[in-house]
Amino acid sequence: MPLALLALAIGAFGIGTTEFVMVGLLPQVAGDFGVSVPTAGFLVTGYALGVVAGAPLMSVLGTKVPRKRMLLLLMGLFTLGNLISALAPVFAVMLAGRVVASLAHGAFFGIGSVVASELVAPHKRAGAIATMFTGLTVANVVGVPLGTYVGQSAGWRVTFLIVAGLGVLGLLGVARLVPDLPRSEGVRLRHELAVFRNAQVLLAMAMTVLGFGGVFAAITYIAPMLTDVTGYADSSVTWLLVLFGLGMVAGNLVGGRFADRRLMPMLRTALAALAATLALFTVTAHSKPAAAVTVLLIGALGFATVPPLQKRVLDQAAGAPTLASAVNIGAFNLGNALAAWLGGLVIAAGHAYTSANWVGAVLTVSALGLAVVSSTLERRAKQGSYNDGDGGAAAGGRTETSKESAML
Repeated sequence: MPLALLALAIGAFGIGTTEFVMVGLLPQVAGDFGVSVPTAGFLVTGYALGVVAGAPLMSVLGTKVPRKRMLLLLMGLFTLGNLISALAPVFAVMLAGRVVASLAHGAFFGIGSVVASELVAPHKRAGAIATMFTGLTVANVVGVPLGTYVGQSAGWRVTFLIVAGLGVLGLLGVARLVPDLPRSEGVRLRHELAVFRNAQVLLAMAMTVLGFGGVFAAITYIAPMLTDVTGYADSSVTWLLVLFGLGMVAGNLVGGRFADRRLMPMLRTALAALAATLALFTVTAHSKPAAAVTVLLIGALGFATVPPLQKRVLDQAAGAPTLASAVNIGAFNLGNALAAWLGGLVIAAGHAYTSANWVGAVLTVSALGLAVVSSTLERRAKQGSYNDGDGGAAAGGRTETSKESAML
């Protein structure tokens, strides 16, 4: 494994920690600033929206800057945002710090995915992307529980100072270990934007929104589900979330390994299994052992889709992958926000907490349907290219026409 992947994973660990640790520290932050917990919740929502907006914004800048330098700028921005949060005198300043940190999130994972894929042989690219994302999954096993514990015992400001330190560590790792990778010659913003006319790129991003969103429809409300429905004590929820994180780590690595072999079959299998597991959670949530196993499976199957979805976008946007890759990271967060909102609507309508699992299952089945459509279109395009190849002297022109027909 190239050591540069380790540097990217460290950056991903810091970003994953700061994204999710806020959930465990909301009561402390709300109390210190004298605001309600729902108001403090804007620190979570603001971060997610910052990721969605920042991914394309920072990636447009990235088309004009060598990739290593851009990664350094992003880690610097991430560190600055967490320092602002740690030292914020009032709630509005902390919110601003969260937004500043979030601007680095999407572009770091987007550009990092491109860099990771260029560090290894073509048949190992999904595995390299998975290695980088391991930092994000490990953050949910180690960083988030530890950050929550430190925040509750020593103060939430200490947690954000530590996360800022992780940002410095990631910056130094990128500076020392990631090789100079200048932007490709001839890359222009219009080339990056042109890939969004490709139906396969748009389908992959839609699968990201719906498929990964299905996970968060359930996970957003997992704490009240496990306490009110399953009967776990409040203190047990943290360790159940650690179990979810362990599933994420395993699923991410397995997804990367098999996506390098057969990407679309791997993706369809993971989505089908995830949809079935989410549906079954409406039943298994009533049993402590079964619920624990299901939480592990949701984490594993949900993150088994991440490397293939990200590689699918990179493959289909070949030649101008930077913006598309970063926007797809924003699509993960858009899916999170959409699924959480839909799950909340169902619960607010008077249905049980387990009803959010049905929302997740429906979203994931929708993603599976898009995966089938994508595979079908791809087979037809390949068949069309093969048929055109039999046409003698005119084959070259017709092949180009066939390729253009795959673009919206």
